[in-house]
Amino acid sequence: MTTERRWQGSTGSGSVPEQVTRYRGELHDVTDARLDTERFLDDVARVRPASQPEHWDDILLVVNELAANAVQYAPGPFEVRLRTTFDGVHVVVHDTSRTPPSPRPFRRDGGGGVGWYLVQSLGSQVSVVTGPDGKGVHVFLPW
Repeated sequence: MTTERRWQGSTGSGSVPEQVTRYRGELHDVTDARLDTERFLDDVARVRPASQPEHWDDILLVVNELAANAVQYAPGPFEVRLRTTFDGVHVVVHDTSRTPPSPRPFRRDGGGGVGWYLVQSLGSQVSVVTGPDGKGVHVFLPW
């Protein structure tokens, strides 16, 4: 369940809001994060349509992967922050683990190993910032 949602800006004035949403860290929060991101992208598209249709799906996939990793590998709540940039969308997923993501070998038996590669491949810039309360994974994606 979403614990807090905050919007900044106004679509009525021509600017696109920043969306910050906090989740408890439960499995269903991965779906909620994806749905909340889709609503944000709806607002963005009203002001500035995506330059390529696949950019929409790429952003949703990145949020889904990072939210799933937060639930699987970090205990407790996580936050998804979305904001537009001059040429794209900046996604930040902050969780309570200070361990940066790392590539894992792909396992055909469903053991994962694809998500971090996808995030790095789809993002134009990807960085991880650690701090005393966890880490933030920053991904800049084209729009």
